[in-house]
Parts: sequence; structure tokens; C-alpha cells
Amino acid sequence: MAGVLFLCAAAVLLLAAGGAGPPPPPPEEAARMARFVLHNCDWGALATLSAQEGLRGHPFANIFSLSDGPPEPFSGSGVPYLYLTDMEISVKDLEINSNASLTVSLAQTPYCKKHGYDPQNPLCAHIIFCGSIVKVKDSEAGLAKKALFSRHPEMENWPKDHNWFFAKFNITNIWVLDYFGGLKIVTPEEYYSVKP
Repeated sequence: MAGVLFLCAAAVLLLAAGGAGPPPPPPEEAARMARFVLHNCDWGALATLSAQEGLRGHPFANIFSLSDGPPEPFSGSGVPYLYLTDMEISVKDLEINSNASLTVSLAQTPYCKKHGYDPQNPLCAHIIFCGSIVKVKDSEAGLAKKALFSRHPEMENWPKDHNWFFAKFNITNIWVLDYFGGLKIVTPEEYYSVKP
């Protein structure tokens, strides 16, 4: 019975939001906003320090598909999972220096367009994570696979000879820009202690 009530409540929220999913949390809940934005994004811009000839030591940003769990509302682990191959240019950078930053933005969802927010408008929330990319351990691979393949089913058919592997963004710092007045700092402990 509780499950049916939850599904009904979720359906009402979806209808109230114009079919675009639940609305974001209020700006004073920065940790929840960070979880919400990550969970509602299917990709992000990952910045590495380039190890490539001619670019060595320079910032290098690249787009990657990601997921913190299946797309159901109010769920997700908060862990950004990625599906990578050593053949990818940014992964070659990460082999030299695993430190990176990851930016995700509600601009990729219907929310900002529906409200007429430019992607650079602070009300079109975006989150900047800093940390490192690490391969997931076998015990976590099932979670990563379910998270990614539920949102990106095409991944299952990517060429096997590319030696794909599951990785995660190990978060050490979080900045939230979701309102006027500048960035808000959220600790990983605050971030993981709330639901999106």
C-alpha cells in the first residue's frame, strides 16, 4: 500500500511540474540541490589536466555520459558513475593524473527552458564537483552497470574490443550555484547524507 501511495505522489509531482519531473529543492538546501541536479542529468563536462602533446598541463574538458542510478524520482546514490575506455583521450589524461572536475547543469533538462533561464543564469542550477576518477571494485560494478545502462542502454552494445570499464567520480569538494549571491560550498558528508 505504501508503494502505491508513493507512486501516486510521484505522479502528482510529475503532473504539477508539467511532465518534466519534480521541481528542484529550494536554494537554502544546497546539499539536496547538488543531489537533485546530478540525479537529473545524463551527462556532464569532465575537465582533466591534459597529458597530450602540445596541451600538456592545460585544462581539457570533455563530455561524458553519467548516472548516479536509475532515473526514478527521489532516488540515486549520489555517486557519478561513468563507462570508460583507455582509448579515450581524457582517460589517457586520467592515467597520468586522476584529479578532475565535473560540472552538471539543469540546462540539459526541460526545467531551465520551461522557465526561460539561460544556462548561465544562476537559477538554472549547476554543480561543480572536484575529486578524482577511480575504477570501481568488482563489488560495486553491478551498481555502476545498473545505474549507467538504465539511462544509457546503447552502452551495452558498444564495441567489446574497446575494453570498457566502470569508474566513479570520487568527490572531495562540491560547489553549488543555484541562486544569486555566489557559490555555496557543500561537503561530501552533507551531500551524501541527504536524498535528492
